[in-house]
Amino acid sequence: MGSVSLKIGDGTVRFRRATLCSSALHLVMLASVLITNLFALYAFTYAPKPLSPAVLHHKNISVISEHVAVILREIESSERRLHQIERELSGYETLDPSLPSLPSELKIFLNRHPLPLGPDSRSKITEMVSSVAHSCARSSDLLAQFMSYKPNTLCPVADSHLPMKLISRGCEPLPRRRCLSHTKPRQLLPLPKCLWNTPSFTGAAVLDKQMWIKPRGKNDFLIDDVLALAGRGIRIGFDIAGGAGNFAARMAERNITVVTSTLNAGGPVGEFVAARGLFPLQLSPANRFPFFDSTFDLVHTMNGLDEGGVIGMGQDPLKALEFLMFDIDRILRAGGLFWLDNYLCVDDERKRAVTRVIEMFGYKKLKWVVGEKANATITVKAQVYLSAVLQKPARG
Repeated sequence: MGSVSLKIGDGTVRFRRATLCSSALHLVMLASVLITNLFALYAFTYAPKPLSPAVLHHKNISVISEHVAVILREIESSERRLHQIERELSGYETLDPSLPSLPSELKIFLNRHPLPLGPDSRSKITEMVSSVAHSCARSSDLLAQFMSYKPNTLCPVADSHLPMKLISRGCEPLPRRRCLSHTKPRQLLPLPKCLWNTPSFTGAAVLDKQMWIKPRGKNDFLIDDVLALAGRGIRIGFDIAGGAGNFAARMAERNITVVTSTLNAGGPVGEFVAARGLFPLQLSPANRFPFFDSTFDLVHTMNGLDEGGVIGMGQDPLKALEFLMFDIDRILRAGGLFWLDNYLCVDDERKRAVTRVIEMFGYKKLKWVVGEKANATITVKAQVYLSAVLQKPARG
């Protein structure tokens, strides 16, 4: 191929002759430039043939149809968004007040209600939203039956068990109604006679006059022994799933006020508790307790934590127990006592799991007894029960 040398000062610059590959590359680049220019010339000089009126008409219709379809989609999207905004403003995400299947009374109850005295100066709230549990949407048929009545008249007699059915399905709190409850006169006795004598409710519930007074086993703590652990610091208490109110009655004998949460399972249990001069609260253990933080000196439960003992505890008893324990801890004051009374443990694994949950809170174990009890009504082996008295520590 050869090369040419050029002397410049003390250096030499060499110019190599073009190789075959470089020449081919130059030819390709030149061809690309020519082709690009030809396409540009064609694009600027080409005049398309005019379309026939029929083709233009068809094309215009297609364009208009596409625009109409876009507009319709936008309208549908706006309607869905508007409906969602209405539901958000009304405070309901799962129970839709616009459903035609809902009774008119339920729709009226679900409407927003302006505050009678105007906006609240602290919270800036101008309207109130009625409280209905989101789980009620899963039992809309029962809820519709519950709210189907004629206003300002007696409530339907046939629905006496509907509230319990709804609560057992997590529909709590129930909506208010504008019908009159059925009442009949009762023979009531004054305190303290009414604590253990309710002539109007013969057979309505069981009055256990021995519990907490005479122990039936090592798991049964005497009520005076437990109160002695707290000195004179017990004034008000809360009994979870207290049934007929026997624990509250024993506390009332000692001038201690106890609120009893109960359900009307199989009869008017709440009315029976009230006839004894005690405070019944219709509430399942699955619901958040309607009390302020650090309210009670004592929280007691006997059947509320049993394996499948109370309706509404959920599909996972251990997780339900965790939620329940955190709520118990919330309403119990520092230094207060949590009395876990005869908690049923189906096996050692269950006992260990429950123990881990309880120990999460760092309570002081004043009493802790694990024992077996034989059930006279069944022939299986004796069951394991846990009884404990725990003291809540101060935190923060």
